[in-house]
Amino acid sequence: MTNPLPGHCVPADRYGPNSARRGLLPALLVLLTSACATVETSETAAEAPVERNPVDLPDPFSVVENATRHLGDGSSSKPARPIHLWARVIERFEFARCPPDSRSEQWAKWFGERDEYMQRVLNRARPWLFDIATELERRELPGELALLPIIESAYDPFAYSHGRAAGTWQFVSATARERGIEINDFYDGRRDVWAATRAALDYLDYLHARFGDWNLALAAYNGGQGRVQRAVDRNRRAGQPTDWHALRLPRETLGYVPKLNGLGCLFSEPARYGFELPVWDNRPQVERIELQRPIDIVALSVAADLEIAELVAINPGLNGHLTPPGGPHHLIVPADRAERVREAVSGLDAADMIVWQDVRVRPGDTLSHIARRHNTTVKALREANQLPGDFLRAGQVLRLASSGQTPDDSPHAQRYAELNRLQQRLLPTRRFQHQVRPGENLWLIARRYGVSVPDLQRWNGLGGNSLIRPGDRIVVNMSQSGGASAREYTVRRGDSLWTIARRHQVSVSDLLRWNDLREDHVLRPGQTLRIFEGNA
Repeated sequence: MTNPLPGHCVPADRYGPNSARRGLLPALLVLLTSACATVETSETAAEAPVERNPVDLPDPFSVVENATRHLGDGSSSKPARPIHLWARVIERFEFARCPPDSRSEQWAKWFGERDEYMQRVLNRARPWLFDIATELERRELPGELALLPIIESAYDPFAYSHGRAAGTWQFVSATARERGIEINDFYDGRRDVWAATRAALDYLDYLHARFGDWNLALAAYNGGQGRVQRAVDRNRRAGQPTDWHALRLPRETLGYVPKLNGLGCLFSEPARYGFELPVWDNRPQVERIELQRPIDIVALSVAADLEIAELVAINPGLNGHLTPPGGPHHLIVPADRAERVREAVSGLDAADMIVWQDVRVRPGDTLSHIARRHNTTVKALREANQLPGDFLRAGQVLRLASSGQTPDDSPHAQRYAELNRLQQRLLPTRRFQHQVRPGENLWLIARRYGVSVPDLQRWNGLGGNSLIRPGDRIVVNMSQSGGASAREYTVRRGDSLWTIARRHQVSVSDLLRWNDLREDHVLRPGQTLRIFEGNA
């Protein structure tokens, strides 16, 4: 099934409240099953084993969730408003309806019966809800939209689907960029809840203006606006109703709309469904501070006396220890320590930063050649670039500490190591695990991710005759794929996906997959597409 844009993956309850899967929700670190893709989030199946990193640290998802639980513990100079936060959101509810025996009502009951699951999800929502509520009020949007991340990601900013959607609002990269979200080597704004919230609400507002109905807007958010528009036009020509439930849409989309309606009913009538509405102070738990330049968050954590896990938890968009040099220049910090952080930021200088430079591998290069050329060690190169062995390819980009000082040399080496361990497990965009599905083989998995079969074999220690079975975990390292070379193609006037695919002897489905596009995507002259050659 083609992955919808921008939000398409939901928690493991996708199959409905009457499904036999209803017992698979609580626990951490197992892939969430879905009809469209598997989301790597912290809502997992209880019976699956928890993987430990080499030094047997606590699970990183638990670490960051524990960090956010304490954000409101400190004193704040900002008094709470009289109304509690969820009541403020519920006051803005507009469209949620749950007729008797409807699927919406079944979902309201289903969520209401799962106290532990909802508590975990809402704990993740707590740092962000004040900002989301403020944005809903500013844009005059309905309060039910604050519940949408529960369906999309279980409010997990680190959620990642194998359809390559990421973040709390589950954007794929193409749609994210269309909505103004920045994605670069240092930062992925899809995981930045502050940035993604604004993009998602902009998009939902646009969809509502287009379709004139919030349920149709939700269907378009999940299934794609082109698909919904075609279904509406089809029914209109046939003289049939154009309500969302009367349209010929994917089963997933037809299940998506009642799920949000059910959540709306649960929060607006908690007593009816045996649900205890959280009572939270109506004040922010986090604050956004502007930065004049990139900073090293490890150095900041030392200067401001903040825990690394806390900064990672509320700045999930960062890919490493540096904020992006090219922007956006902001950082999310605990609201009750914002002034302390501002003072610490003003006291940081260039000497407090470990800055990396990119080095491109030349033909014939080895790690020892590069280490000698740049006055470093093979060990430092391996660790900085997460290289499992000595294999390099011409054109591959490695990173080096430009000042010569690496995290291992820093007086704060332990903090850098903690940050690295957390981000290695939390950020799946460069290296993650694919769970083998029935009917899959290495060739199909390699083709899905634009890597080569030898890459997969090397990363997973597999021989030429090794067998994989459904349920096996296969490591995919998107930053070191060497079997397929990619080049960029600039769309010309008159181009279509079909003509481009034919010209380059690839399939349309490959173009869609490589560029995170949907079948109804409209190409624009000047747009850049990635085209893989070789074993992609």
